[in-house]
Amino acid sequence: MARILVVDDDPDVVEACKLVLEAQDHEVMEAGGKADGHQLATEHNPDLIVLDVMMAEPDDGIALAQQLRREGKNMPILMLTSVSKVTGMDIGQDDSVVPVQAFIEKPVEPADLVAQVEQLLT
Repeated sequence: MARILVVDDDPDVVEACKLVLEAQDHEVMEAGGKADGHQLATEHNPDLIVLDVMMAEPDDGIALAQQLRREGKNMPILMLTSVSKVTGMDIGQDDSVVPVQAFIEKPVEPADLVAQVEQLLT
């Protein structure tokens, strides 16, 4: 069992991720935005973060990932994104700009979420 923080401003996405991950016996914490996500990540040091790219600001997820890395937090981050569908642009992993371990496209299939999480936790 791992402690996982889900950060997304869409309560439906958070609830869906929570249901899927709790069914796999993970402990799930939830945050609805960048500030709450940062606070929970700092206070609880989760084993993994599932993080949306676009929240109140278009780059909140990327900014939060960068901030956590600057603070020495090195837990895996799985980035949820619909950026390519919304903008037509692709974002990819870049340790200096987008310091995350994996991306998964929204809407997220439960089996894909579980597979990505398990891979990142091993």
